[in-house]
Amino acid sequence: MAEKHLFTSESVTAGHPDKVCDQISDAILDEFLKIDPSSRVACETLASTGMILISGEITSNEYVDIQKVVRNTLTKIGYTDSAYGISAKGCSVLVSIDEQSHDIAQGVDISQEHEQGAGDQGLMVGYACSETPELMPLPITLAHRMAERLHKVRSDGTLSWLRPDGKTQITVEYEGKTPVRVSKTVVATQHDDLSDSYSLEEEHSFISKEIIKHVIKPTLDQYDVPYDEDFIVNGTGRFVIGGPQADTGLTGRKIIVDTYGGYARHGGGAFSGKDPSKVDRSATYMARYIAKNIVAANLAERCEVQLAYSIGIAEPVSVNVDTFGTSKLDNEELTKIVNSVFNLKPADIIKHLNLKQPIYIDLAAYGHFGRDGYSWENVDMVDQLKKFAGKN
Repeated sequence: MAEKHLFTSESVTAGHPDKVCDQISDAILDEFLKIDPSSRVACETLASTGMILISGEITSNEYVDIQKVVRNTLTKIGYTDSAYGISAKGCSVLVSIDEQSHDIAQGVDISQEHEQGAGDQGLMVGYACSETPELMPLPITLAHRMAERLHKVRSDGTLSWLRPDGKTQITVEYEGKTPVRVSKTVVATQHDDLSDSYSLEEEHSFISKEIIKHVIKPTLDQYDVPYDEDFIVNGTGRFVIGGPQADTGLTGRKIIVDTYGGYARHGGGAFSGKDPSKVDRSATYMARYIAKNIVAANLAERCEVQLAYSIGIAEPVSVNVDTFGTSKLDNEELTKIVNSVFNLKPADIIKHLNLKQPIYIDLAAYGHFGRDGYSWENVDMVDQLKKFAGKN
């Protein structure tokens, strides 16, 4: 009998303070890419009560009204009321931006003597598995879809008393490598003060019932996996004060939420606010693309790809494929196939995945992987992988 174990992943809503910062950083990136696709952007955001601070290094041929971008992004997320601790119209926006360091730029710029090198050193990881149609682990997939639904029922007025901040957490029971049921579901959601209508106990009971009815069960019912009705909603009993007022937000603090929910290893670099010359972003997308195509080609049930780079150097310093014993080919053979099929220099990655596009703000909440409409989610290399695999 296969060994049983539990695995848990979490997601957060667009109104979570760290995700607010990710979205602002990526909104600024998108605006620069719209007017100058060759912009170099490394933009960091900090959010606190009534204040947004933008810092980083940006080099571009054009100017962007950063304050306007910040306020538009806060409005889109739903921070439009000063009672939430920060509002699009009323908050202070501080900007401290420098140009990209010349020492870095000379290793990344393309010239007759130099091809585009990596924008930094580091290691990047991509992953795919056959657990879901998206070829993603089930726990993070469910957590993202539930967080999205929490945002939807607030924004469409179904639960008009919700506020923007929120978290979801899903625990899945596995038998061996197979998910067999959802054993526990946790939702923390910010809400209006309803004490004029309910006692504190009644308020918590009302919110719990509505979240279970409109968020938890509709999400779980979309997937063909049994679930226990073991639900926790707002474990402290109340969640009125939230967002940047309750917890300072920073760009890049939700890297596990952004990727695979802890199910796969992580390179460590964040994505948001970085243009694609930064391999933290572009090479991680490429690693996911490779891993997904390997699984889609039925060459493995699970696949993790690691790429590593040195700043200023185009060729990766290492490429590694690990299928955890789920492939008929050994890892060394698959790594050779990957090196034959995929071009892994930064300029080739950017071109192949078409990354100099203003596509990033929508990725800054609810995960960068397992979502339709993005080039690194395409499975258009399956035939080539099968062809090369057939030669081995």
